[in-house]
Amino acid sequence: MLRAIVEAAGKSTSSFTSEDVPHKQALQFVYPYGATLNVAKPATAILSTGSVAFPLNRPVCAVHKLQQDPKGGALAVVGSTAMFTDAYITKEDNLKIFEVLLTYLTTDSIKLNSIDAEDPEVETYYQVPDVTSLANSLKSCLQESDEVPQNVTQLFDPALFTMDTVLVPRALESWDSKVFPPNFREPGPPALELFDLDEQFSTSKSRLAQVTNKCTEDDLEYFVRECGDILAVSRKLPADKRTARMILEVIFNELVEFKKLNQEPEEGGTW
Repeated sequence: MLRAIVEAAGKSTSSFTSEDVPHKQALQFVYPYGATLNVAKPATAILSTGSVAFPLNRPVCAVHKLQQDPKGGALAVVGSTAMFTDAYITKEDNLKIFEVLLTYLTTDSIKLNSIDAEDPEVETYYQVPDVTSLANSLKSCLQESDEVPQNVTQLFDPALFTMDTVLVPRALESWDSKVFPPNFREPGPPALELFDLDEQFSTSKSRLAQVTNKCTEDDLEYFVRECGDILAVSRKLPADKRTARMILEVIFNELVEFKKLNQEPEEGGTW
């Protein structure tokens, strides 16, 4: 920022000397929706972005006046048209800068400092890529390669293919009994009636022996009926006559008929 612009805006103080630099920060202005300028001689940059904005120290306002030609005009270029609109002209020192530019264009009262005009503190213009396009296509950063050690044996990792017993204790602990045994679901009752296989497939003699061992003298009636069922004698009687007496009667008749078989009559005798 030129000293002449600062003095014209009324921001200079009596304490400024040639070694002081407050004139660079004397004016504070709002610069919305603007761009930086590329200023070439004979034009002079009078305002810059400063050291706290990005890009650093880039010109945003330049002026030029034809001094040799009395009919020549003056030109002022500002990179932001919104800087002097109603929304921003009252912000900071925008109004004072606007008045200084009008004074410079309409009168000859403002004389630029020759030292500042010849050697302005302006940074070089750097081309930047399309930030919006780059932001939409993010890429991962490249990782630097590790340094190769001088000792070749350090390149081998023996722990990759080793078999140790670190997990053996944990595997053995998993077989320990817990505090509460697991509760398994009990199977449901069978859909069919259960049968005593020993009773169904055992012989008649075995079944008679079982009934004999189970009964006493007081169970004579029951013993005869069970023996009749085992020997299939009860099937020869009606259901209402299957008593012990009738079963014994059938057995006796069978014995009598059995004794009559294969018997020849005695000589001179008849049955």
